Amino acid sequence: MSNPLKKTMVYLGLADEEEAYDEPQQPQPARKPAPAAEKAAAPVTPLHRPAVVRQPAPSAVSEILTVHPKQYRDAQVIAENFRDGIPVIINLSQMSDADARRLIDFASGLSLGLYGRIERVTSKVFLLSPENVAVSGDGSVVQADADAVPFTQN
Repeated sequence: MSNPLKKTMVYLGLADEEEAYDEPQQPQPARKPAPAAEKAAAPVTPLHRPAVVRQPAPSAVSEILTVHPKQYRDAQVIAENFRDGIPVIINLSQMSDADARRLIDFASGLSLGLYGRIERVTSKVFLLSPENVAVSGDGSVVQADADAVPFTQN
């Protein structure tokens, strides 16, 4: 079996090894596909995916976490508490603008992924609320001048 095409066909399962070792190539009649009953079914291993585990909705909020991050790696504390169903207030006044934007992008994805909400309270303070926490208020944010708000999208 020196022909690379034959080797490739055997490797891909397009030809049997016996056919590939037969040196004289005689035209052979077309094969009929085997009926489904004759084919041996390969064993199937079912995949067990974990179900989405959501925390039971507590009757009342017993804790709210306030975080004053200084670096982006403080996002882990925010994520762990928010994942546990604890509302988180994030005060970004001690962060650089670039890290603060990164952290808000992360928090937005976190709240979206866990069916929560993110709301701006002031220009550098945000509230992450889990899906089981209702936030009341008129929803408007009092903003200072446009130059002082670093997170506006243009």
